Amino acid sequence: MEEKKLDINSIIGFILIFGILLFMMYQNSPTPEEIEAQKKAEQEQVEAEKKESKQNEAVVTTAQDYTNIKTLDSTQRVAAENKVGAFAYALNQPTSGDGQTTVETDVFELRFNNKGGHLAEVKLKKFVTFDSVPIYMVKDNNSNFNITFGTSDNRTLNTQDLPFQPTVSKNGENTVVSMKLKVSESQFLEYRYELKPDDYMIDFSIKSQGLSNVFNTSQPITLDWKQKGIRHAKSISYENRYTRLTYMHDEDRVDKLSQMGDDDETIEDVEWLSYRQHFFSSILVTDDSPFKKAEITSTNLVEDEEVDTLFTKLYTSKMPLAYSGGEINKDLGLYYGPTDAKTLKAYDKDLEESIPFGWGIFGWINKALFIPLFGFLSGFLPYGIAIIVMTILVKIMLSFVQYKQFLSQAKMKILKPELDAIREKYKDNKLKAQQETMALQNKAGASPLSGCLPGLMQIPVFYALFMFFPTAFDLRQKSFLWADDLSSYDSIAELPFNIPFYGDHVALFPILAAIAIFFYMKMTTGQQMATQPTQEGMPDMGKMMKYMIYFSPLLMLVFFNNYASGLSLYYFISNLISIGIMLVIKNYIIDEDKVLAKIEVSKSKPKKQNKFQKKMAEMMEQAEQQKKAQQRRKK
Repeated sequence: MEEKKLDINSIIGFILIFGILLFMMYQNSPTPEEIEAQKKAEQEQVEAEKKESKQNEAVVTTAQDYTNIKTLDSTQRVAAENKVGAFAYALNQPTSGDGQTTVETDVFELRFNNKGGHLAEVKLKKFVTFDSVPIYMVKDNNSNFNITFGTSDNRTLNTQDLPFQPTVSKNGENTVVSMKLKVSESQFLEYRYELKPDDYMIDFSIKSQGLSNVFNTSQPITLDWKQKGIRHAKSISYENRYTRLTYMHDEDRVDKLSQMGDDDETIEDVEWLSYRQHFFSSILVTDDSPFKKAEITSTNLVEDEEVDTLFTKLYTSKMPLAYSGGEINKDLGLYYGPTDAKTLKAYDKDLEESIPFGWGIFGWINKALFIPLFGFLSGFLPYGIAIIVMTILVKIMLSFVQYKQFLSQAKMKILKPELDAIREKYKDNKLKAQQETMALQNKAGASPLSGCLPGLMQIPVFYALFMFFPTAFDLRQKSFLWADDLSSYDSIAELPFNIPFYGDHVALFPILAAIAIFFYMKMTTGQQMATQPTQEGMPDMGKMMKYMIYFSPLLMLVFFNNYASGLSLYYFISNLISIGIMLVIKNYIIDEDKVLAKIEVSKSKPKKQNKFQKKMAEMMEQAEQQKKAQQRRKK
């Protein structure tokens, strides 16, 4: 009985547990909406897997993949043949519905015009303009790229008027876009573009097959490339200053057309042509042999920056192509990307020479010193801090120059009483005063030139940095303090009007740099004015220095208001450091008593004149004798 009772209790327990489990399963079961969402997610996952699988396969498109197939009737075919001859076949071929072929890579979004076969749009995916709009190198018909050629039936045709049949395929990881202008299925002119992953250089070739009887090889075939530079920067005038057509010819010579005005040139043996748009460039490179000749032009499109706000310059290039066995076969490269030295140098074609680092020694200093140094510092420091650290290193490197300048000033200050006495003694004989002054300075080893010459050593560094900061791509759109972009001007106030040469805004870094320059020149030039004697027949250097104290800061304030804020930051920090170095040298390093003792020792020793000093002494002696002879004749 108890056993039976136990069994009944167990059965009831199991029923209760089973019921509880059913209830829990019911409570946790998905709603119809959740079931639908799960199905949708699974479907999306399947589609994503299919898409990924398809991307790993070779992508091939054929003529059957395109819609809008045109069939010409007999009347239309006759009209087409009368118009374009053998290329009437191309007018009866299938084309894409929108007339364009779209391809995308890691760095590009490209659209090809099926009519004309060339790029209708080039978008750089990794960059934006000053107002966060994507960077377009080619857009809205700002660029034309076509070939003009003659045919055997005495026609002159241009590829921009003719339809190309596009196909897109894969060559390993590369994407190949083939645009064919057909005479038949086996006879065509082909533009072939091969795009590599994460690469701004497009392998581009122009080739023909089976057209030796179609082309008129006695008539020149010409490649014509035109392009307007699209504005990308905050100040179009500043951007236009660094927008320039640059080219390499005669193996290694790099030249440029006019920076601001209109210009044209005919050049030979052209290796590459760069349509530089400040921080972005469109470059045509010859891969097999140079262009024998090129006619190039540059037209300035910014006459009034309040009105001309869309384009900077118009570039054109016309290059004859050579036939080989009656066919065309030309391998080229098309670069659309940043004007960045590291990126351009990787192609080993000296494309980085299109960047205006400065000529001669100035460019060498940038390439050998400042570009590697800044690249190293910015690798682990914020860009604004990297500029400050580089400025400190440069000032330490040039501190010996400042020491030489201050030492020369100290010597001239100590000699001033004696120099004043000489001028007073020979106030009626200026030439004699000059002779005695030079003799004293020579004995004491204190010449005004000894302070100027070290200063001249700073000019190459000054100019090199002046060229470095506006062309440093790494500074583009990098912020520091109140500056949004170290490659452009910083703005703390917008003006309701435009001031000629100044602009329509107020930049703070140039103001700070101007203040620092004023105090530095006040401290250094003021002392030079006090010790600088006025020589007979020479300009009043003291008065000129006085003007420079005010002119230099004013020039900085106005001229640099539209320049790269990174450059103004450099000058501000540089002059602050110069003031500090000057105070340290003046108060703790140069001891005027010791300098005076050295001067006295130097004066007591016989001083041998160098050739220049001897020549100057002889000239002054001759001038003195001529003056005395004139005075005797007057008497």
